[in-house]
Amino acid sequence: MKEDSSRTAKVVRLAIIGTGNMAKMHAILFKGIPGCHLVAAVDTDKDRVTAFATEHGIPKVYTSTQELLARADIDAVSIVTPDRFHAEVSIECLQAGKHVLCEKPLAIDYPEAARMVIAAEKAGVVNMVNFSYRNFPCLQRVAELIGEGAIGEIRHVEASYLQAWLVSKVWGDWRTSPTWLWRLSSEHGSKGVLGDVGVHILDFATFPVGKLKRVYCRLQSFEKAPDNRIGEYHLDANDSAVMTVEFVNGALGTIHMSRWVAGHVNRQFLKISGTLGTVEIDSERSSQSYRIFTGEDLDTNEWHTVEVEPTPDNHTRFIESIQSGKQDPLDFARGAEIQKIIDACFESDERGMPVEL
Repeated sequence: MKEDSSRTAKVVRLAIIGTGNMAKMHAILFKGIPGCHLVAAVDTDKDRVTAFATEHGIPKVYTSTQELLARADIDAVSIVTPDRFHAEVSIECLQAGKHVLCEKPLAIDYPEAARMVIAAEKAGVVNMVNFSYRNFPCLQRVAELIGEGAIGEIRHVEASYLQAWLVSKVWGDWRTSPTWLWRLSSEHGSKGVLGDVGVHILDFATFPVGKLKRVYCRLQSFEKAPDNRIGEYHLDANDSAVMTVEFVNGALGTIHMSRWVAGHVNRQFLKISGTLGTVEIDSERSSQSYRIFTGEDLDTNEWHTVEVEPTPDNHTRFIESIQSGKQDPLDFARGAEIQKIIDACFESDERGMPVEL
């Protein structure tokens, strides 16, 4: 899209569509951004949207996107609906000329994500997907280091996203809460741990290293209850995923995720090794620093921890993109790229063989 310097100081009137748990964080972040005014909220549940609007000081509420677009004077929307509605709502808002930030995953599959990309290109407005771990300053700096050649040509990548809530009550008892049970049931729209957090770690790993060429994935849904069922929830969605990957640049890697890893509440880990050294991110250690091993360290075997200056979060970048008229790189095309990998992982598991991207 074309850059428009005259819009730098523009006030952005924004609506949040979907007012479940994740929407609270969106409201808090947007309220803290200069020039962003939260003016409306949308949810099919009138009581929920009313309570949400009251809590966050939002003046208008609607029970459908159509009602919002017909009545509200808005510039942009943040879509925090269940995953299966992302495409329908996003395209509707794009066609109405609204800038769109959409929660991850962008869509339920790559063909649907591709339709969203086309709609965004036709609309010519700012479009972004909320891969929230892009907010880590250390990841932004590591991507720069890789681009600068600080650790040479990339040879090996190790990435993981580990959670403990199937063996722990640190986030509550998943056996009694729909908040967690739906994430284990494909009938309730879940793509399992691969679709839920796999999208994050795939973006986390490929953002600094580059695109994937080939993926071989194994998925597993372990028994969690008699007949893998609790009430209306059939617990059939994958809860562990392991993949070996080859990057376009020739590097090999392993990427895995699981909800069974006691001791790790919500850990993202990334280690990238090249011909001149290794760099490592561990979210349990810090999102503001990384470790690096290069230069003289290769002979002394000494790691160095580097603190990083804060960087703008996705919500801030979304508003700044609207104000400047300059599209942020974390766009729908990037979301579709990750969705294509997810689809390939399901295909690979089904066929029992590597899949080319």
